Amino acid sequence: MRIGVFGGSFDPVHNGHLFVAEAVREASGLDRVLFVPTREGKHYRDGAMSATPDDRAQMIRLAIAANVAFALDESDLGPEATGYTADLLPRLQARYPDATLTFIVGADSLVRSRWQRLDEVLDLVDEFVVAPRGEVTHADIDASLDDVSASRRAKVRELDLPLVAESATLIRERLAGGRSVRYLIPESVYRYIEERGLYRR
Repeated sequence: MRIGVFGGSFDPVHNGHLFVAEAVREASGLDRVLFVPTREGKHYRDGAMSATPDDRAQMIRLAIAANVAFALDESDLGPEATGYTADLLPRLQARYPDATLTFIVGADSLVRSRWQRLDEVLDLVDEFVVAPRGEVTHADIDASLDDVSASRRAKVRELDLPLVAESATLIRERLAGGRSVRYLIPESVYRYIEERGLYRR
């Protein structure tokens, strides 16, 4: 079995996430894509409120319900989770011992985040797929892999996709400002956020 691992805060999950996951599933011939939310919301600079891990997991369940190839994996929500991909992947390998793993990451996350133990991550996966985001260029991606050996870099694949305008930051900012995010996120997620008043100041 070929499994895609799509990690992130998913705060909230949006249509861009779903599009990328489906595009990678198709391009890499994956049998399943796991959405793996992280426990801690570490990335907020916009001042908007973040949702709880339980709310983020439930929104993923709602968003992926119609796609039989998508699944939620809560391995990175437990108290033992460190938030590091290099620690997550061995747990997933133990859970899916007969699978090869493809890790899915947005180009902005690869280039702008402080990746710890990227060499270990690349050793643990069959493929490392980078989806285009924002103004990140091929040169930016290349520079972020400067210290990676040629054999590990051979596992990195940049996906040629249309740029997706949605971002969780934009959605949180709009919600915090009382503006609509309908059609940026799945309708089921939109209703969940409205019912619970998430991300409001």
